[in-house]
Amino acid sequence: MDLNANERIEDLQLKGLKIIQNSEWFCFGIDAVLLSDFAEIKKSSTVVDLGTGTGIIPLLLWGKKEPKKIIGVEIQKEVAEMAKRSVLLNNLENNIEIIDIDMNHLNQVILSHSIDVVVVNPPYVEFNGGIINPDSNKAISRHEISCSLEDVIRVASRLLRHNGSFFMIHRPHRLVDIFCLMRKYRIEPKKIRFVHPKAGQQPNMVLVKGVKAGNSELKIMEPLFVHGENGQYTDEIFEIYGMEGK
Repeated sequence: MDLNANERIEDLQLKGLKIIQNSEWFCFGIDAVLLSDFAEIKKSSTVVDLGTGTGIIPLLLWGKKEPKKIIGVEIQKEVAEMAKRSVLLNNLENNIEIIDIDMNHLNQVILSHSIDVVVVNPPYVEFNGGIINPDSNKAISRHEISCSLEDVIRVASRLLRHNGSFFMIHRPHRLVDIFCLMRKYRIEPKKIRFVHPKAGQQPNMVLVKGVKAGNSELKIMEPLFVHGENGQYTDEIFEIYGMEGK
């Protein structure tokens, strides 16, 4: 596999899977790992990952759950092209498809109400919130430039079949917006789990599950702590990464 400037191949330490990353762009972090573990996916499922970036979530989902089909959607042409090469690198072209398209135009290529599961690790920062990185790839990954939170939830709702599942990781301060928009587009919030850097600190991420046209019932899961008192990952985080605690 030929690499472009600033690219490297990283071993995901999961069933021999590897990913191509560009050190000058936005590289995946723990949020992608947590989301792929949180998502409940059957082997018979067809899954769409909105804003797939380098394709990390499709690769992790395949390694952990092996669904029938995963479609990664990415608006940035260069990033989508790199994700496609990662799929080829792992010989998963029959299982993972990367589509270079604006998610708002997905109705052109994916039938409405045909998808079992939608996952998304969206840009966390509102368009007018914070300083925007001059690098367009990083900016689009972090800020609601090419899509808003409402775009993500609206598109997810259109894609999902009746009783299909929606999984997202976001920041806790957006939770009211998330719930309001989910209800607006008929995705009922079913589970949330707050992620804390360590015990005694405020959560900095939240995992959310919703069900298309589901009944009203929300479960608050046990909090997830990333680090213990010794500064190392907790046993649960080691387990999610597939590693043994030290």
